[in-house]
Amino acid sequence: MFFQWLKQYVPRSLYARAALILVMPVVTLQLLVSVVFIKRDLEDVTSQMTATVLREIRLLQQVAGPTSDPDLFLSRIGPFLGPLTMQARILPPEAEPPENELSWNEFSGRVVRDNLQGELVGFEAVRFPDNREFLLYLQTEAGILELRLNRRRLTAAAPHQLIVTMMFFGFLMTVISFVYMRNQLRPIKRLADAAQAFGRGRNVPYSPRGATEVRVAGSAFVDMRARIERQIEQRTLMLSGVSHDLRTPLTRMKLSLAMLDEEDAEPMLRDVSEMQALLDAFLDFSRGASTGEPEAVDPQQLTITVVEDWRRQGKDVMLGELSGTGTVLLRAQAIRRALENLISNAVRYGSRARVSATLTEKSLRLRVEDDGPGIPAAQRGDAVRPFQRLDPARNQDLGSGVGLGLAIVTDIARAHGGTLRLGKSAALGGLQADIVIAR
Repeated sequence: MFFQWLKQYVPRSLYARAALILVMPVVTLQLLVSVVFIKRDLEDVTSQMTATVLREIRLLQQVAGPTSDPDLFLSRIGPFLGPLTMQARILPPEAEPPENELSWNEFSGRVVRDNLQGELVGFEAVRFPDNREFLLYLQTEAGILELRLNRRRLTAAAPHQLIVTMMFFGFLMTVISFVYMRNQLRPIKRLADAAQAFGRGRNVPYSPRGATEVRVAGSAFVDMRARIERQIEQRTLMLSGVSHDLRTPLTRMKLSLAMLDEEDAEPMLRDVSEMQALLDAFLDFSRGASTGEPEAVDPQQLTITVVEDWRRQGKDVMLGELSGTGTVLLRAQAIRRALENLISNAVRYGSRARVSATLTEKSLRLRVEDDGPGIPAAQRGDAVRPFQRLDPARNQDLGSGVGLGLAIVTDIARAHGGTLRLGKSAALGGLQADIVIAR
């Protein structure tokens, strides 16, 4: 359960995950070393140095003895100030009470203040000015005593130098490592781009590079792509040859039937026409979306052109909502054929159709709606399979369909990296067919 929850916050891209793998150990190590250094070494050293100064201050308090005369107090401790490298003075009575003065980054100073405050009798305040001096204020019978001494007697010199140096070189080595890691990940990214483009019907030039494992995967992809392309080409050539061979006897049959009486020949002519339509549809399905190269296509202009062509044929085809501007890399002929098939089904099984196009930053959606009987939800999966006729849902007497229209549309959508979604039209009440293609 914990790892499932953690997956929501893990980066998705390969570069981001590689950066996380590089940065996390470095940051964790730096935090660990910093905490250990500050808590153990820096704090312990500061406490030891403070204890030495604390003993010297107690010696001065003992030498001064009980007296309320400031001059006598200073004269008693005067011989000891030189050897102890200290300076002392009694603040005048009208002086303001001293207060602690520490900067936000004065970690060692806080350790010194806490130790003196807890161990020294008469402690008033400490100050750490910017001139590398330390000021201590004590309450005595003679008044408030100000002791001035070098800060280096209490705190280590440049205590943050190790941390700063460690952070700088850690950041530098992380950047260098990320540059090398990026060079290693670039061949994987190119392989992923080539595979994604091939899945969307585009052939991007690719040559295996990088580490041995990446080269092996790249070579396997290139071989697989070549085999698929050869298989598609052989299938198209084979079916084209079969179509060509079958058209010849069909033509002869039409000529022979033309010489018979029209009444006797009509049933057989209808069968021949149905065989011709079946052959043409099967050939279109075999071609799929393999014809033409991807090009920049304006979906709105393509939709308008297709709708106008159908309206010129006297069909009730309306232009729906057109949203979004820009172009998409598509095989224009294949996408046009897909729209033609959907509109043909819409006007065959309904009385009117509506075509709309929606273009966003992530996807393209081409929608065709009709007011026909539609397709039940339980049969929509079978509707996109080749040679599937849904007799209860669609009336075959309304047209000469052979069950390949939606299969061709599905094949074209998949060749562009998209899908065909069937549903119920909320506006017209019939079938709603969406071609959704990721950009």
